[in-house]
Amino acid sequence: MAEINKRKKALAVSPLKASQTMGAALAYLGFNRSMPLMHGSQGCTAFAKVFFVRHFREPIPLQTTAMDQVSSIMGADDNIVEALKTISEKQKPALIGLCSTGLAETQGCDLNGAVGTFRRRHPEFDKVAVVSANTPDFSGCFETGYALALKGIIESLVPESDRAGRRQRQVNVLCGSFLTPGDLEYICDTIESFGLRPLLIPDLSGSLDGHLPSEEYSPLTTGGLTLDELATCVESRATLVIGASLVESGQLLEQRSGVKSYNFSHLHTLQMVDRWLMTLAEISGSEVPGRWRKHRAQLQDAMLDTHFMLGQLRVAIAADPDLLLAMHDLVVSMGAEVVTAVASARGPALTELALPQVQIGDLEDLEQDAREYRAELLIGNSHLAETSHRLHAPHLRAGFPQYDYVGGFQRVWCGYRGIQQTLFDIANLKLSQHEEIKPYHSIYAQKQDGEPTMRMAAGA
Repeated sequence: MAEINKRKKALAVSPLKASQTMGAALAYLGFNRSMPLMHGSQGCTAFAKVFFVRHFREPIPLQTTAMDQVSSIMGADDNIVEALKTISEKQKPALIGLCSTGLAETQGCDLNGAVGTFRRRHPEFDKVAVVSANTPDFSGCFETGYALALKGIIESLVPESDRAGRRQRQVNVLCGSFLTPGDLEYICDTIESFGLRPLLIPDLSGSLDGHLPSEEYSPLTTGGLTLDELATCVESRATLVIGASLVESGQLLEQRSGVKSYNFSHLHTLQMVDRWLMTLAEISGSEVPGRWRKHRAQLQDAMLDTHFMLGQLRVAIAADPDLLLAMHDLVVSMGAEVVTAVASARGPALTELALPQVQIGDLEDLEQDAREYRAELLIGNSHLAETSHRLHAPHLRAGFPQYDYVGGFQRVWCGYRGIQQTLFDIANLKLSQHEEIKPYHSIYAQKQDGEPTMRMAAGA
């Protein structure tokens, strides 16, 4: 178990984390016809929208309660009621995901009270589901906000039930914030190969996978999990939880429905993917399909091919806890050494790290330690690019946001093929940083007209 060390500084220098509010908004974006609503100023929502658009390169539906100077002092609960009414009336969403910002939390907002007031004043919108989550951006990180929103969805929209197992071929999957839409497509592929039906909660592979919508314009999310599909999760055969941050949500779902949970920290190493497939074989009662055995053999060959470049490689990682654990386990499994690890906030995954200590800090902390311990590879989001240039060390982009790299949101990290490609990428980054061999000048070279003659010492 790693010792968690929080640096005490007056400010964050080159910040690492994205806010809880954005994490909650991402969770809401995984549901069909949904609208995330940020309770805060217009600037808070505009800032988040820029990050989402630059990362996914897609139109992102976001709304704001537009707090101003007066409401920030006198109270802004009426802004919530008015925003819920306007969105329900004009856009007719299936789900409104309400999340707070630091400004609203400092002012002292009461999200549940405002939602109750909305329900009493506007019963005509009873069919619009409203879920709230307190996600101030002065605490936690992207991952914790995502987990809080998902827990709120289960609390609000999943009733207690005794119908577990009625859908013998359906499997719930609680998807962590570090999984890309590409990862989720791989997860669906593996589950379906066992004759099972995956129910992704939330389903970003349907809403933010880069597809072209059939309709000309929609102010809401297109694709994703519908609320009718979510209601059937209490009848599933099992729940697969991917990410230590969602274990609590999995336990809550199991308490309400009786559906058994299986927890996976990640799917980024050979051992974890083996366990994933064996669990699916146990649930389905089927053997592992031959194609996964073939992919496993290809990964083993790739591990042999790349171990020369990855063995004893000094790596520095900066990420949210779940992703930090995943990337740590991957590189360590190949013989690399993680010389420093910086997390954006505390999380359950940090207790599973096999490191002496983990820092809760920013990219300045990572840069200082990476320079001191001579890190040869940096892993983190696009904010780490400038640090990479200063340290002259290659940078593997992973996590959110990736605004200087096209297609990062679609990359597959999970499974045998995803791991194989990651190993190739790391090996190529290492090879691209080869040191130039300086020319050798023999001490026996003779000079003619003041110019050295390049002759070998012997046998010239």
